[in-house]
Amino acid sequence: MSRIGNNPVELPKGVEARVDGATLHVKGPKGSLTFDAHPEMQVTVDDGEVTVARPSDIQRHRALHGLTRSLIANMVEGVTEGYSKGLEIVGVGYRAEKQGKGLRLHLGFSHTIDYPAPDGIDLETPSQTQIVVKGIDKQLVGQVAAELRALRPPEPYKGKGVRYAGEQVRRKAGKTAGA
Repeated sequence: MSRIGNNPVELPKGVEARVDGATLHVKGPKGSLTFDAHPEMQVTVDDGEVTVARPSDIQRHRALHGLTRSLIANMVEGVTEGYSKGLEIVGVGYRAEKQGKGLRLHLGFSHTIDYPAPDGIDLETPSQTQIVVKGIDKQLVGQVAAELRALRPPEPYKGKGVRYAGEQVRRKAGKTAGA
């Protein structure tokens, strides 16, 4: 059984946290985030640590306890270091270019796709076939990366499409010439 919820979350230098009822506000060098904890979980901030307490030992409370602690730890890491997720574009003529705050993608369709970046997300294109999604909210960074990948997921025969950096695409054998 995991006991991750019992571990306090250390606040590094330059990070401030405060609790208003069930809402936790975390402010750091990269920005600020807020989190509405479950009403049954008790979040306290003291001596540079954030602790989470649960009311009982039933299974639902134990699950919420660990989840709440993990989400708070992700917030603290986000406002200090931030998160980034890389994407690769594979295919002849497939490319991405930065356009204002968003991206313009050429993914083999008859039209280009303009993807506006949501607030709190920075999109970078180190090359025409690479995209880097950066931000302080781990969930939002992952969601934007998943939306970009969903525009043209990698296909199994030639591997063309948008994939996560380092993702292995399982390839299928194509048709063979009949005898």
